[in-house]
Amino acid sequence: MKFNKKDLKTLTNIIASRRDVRGNNFINKKISSKKLNTILESALHAPSVGYSQPWRFIIVDEEKRSLVYKHFSKSYEKSKEKFKDRPLYNNLKLEGIKESNINIAVYYKKSSNNILGQTYMKRTGEYSVVCAILNMWLTARALNIGMGWVSILKPKKINKIFDINKKDYKFIAYLCFGYTKEFYDEPELKKLNWDKEKKLKDCILN
Repeated sequence: MKFNKKDLKTLTNIIASRRDVRGNNFINKKISSKKLNTILESALHAPSVGYSQPWRFIIVDEEKRSLVYKHFSKSYEKSKEKFKDRPLYNNLKLEGIKESNINIAVYYKKSSNNILGQTYMKRTGEYSVVCAILNMWLTARALNIGMGWVSILKPKKINKIFDINKKDYKFIAYLCFGYTKEFYDEPELKKLNWDKEKKLKDCILN
């Protein structure tokens, strides 16, 4: 299959329009099973070291969602101490656990066998799962569905909530999906002047 300039432009627009969506932007509208499957299927096409395909997903029910939110709330309050020199932090909405339509916990499935390409860089399996997450993020955006990645969570607590054995699995991400009021023209933290945008020249090591 070959692609053309129009395909490249569409892909570029999707990538540039991806946003981390928080609870102040989700709306009460359900995601169809078909669209959820499309998002999950896109993850399966991500590159994986040694074709290990180590990603695993949990579609979170309401009971577990409440427990995750309770844990997040405690973690968020503790995290404020680390940003006490930046008052803006206290006013940021950093998750959409309750407001989003679907929550998905993403895990890395550890292997007891040797994995091709993982001999010296053990964490490449985890990187593969992150690639799968990005596929989901971009696919959701192409479907005009927002996604937020909640990271103020302790893996040990999340494992306990989902009764996951850390010997077999490693927690990678907690994702929130839902339709939105809008997609901002720029990343929210950029709009709030949390940090300056880096240019390509800033990211190349000489």
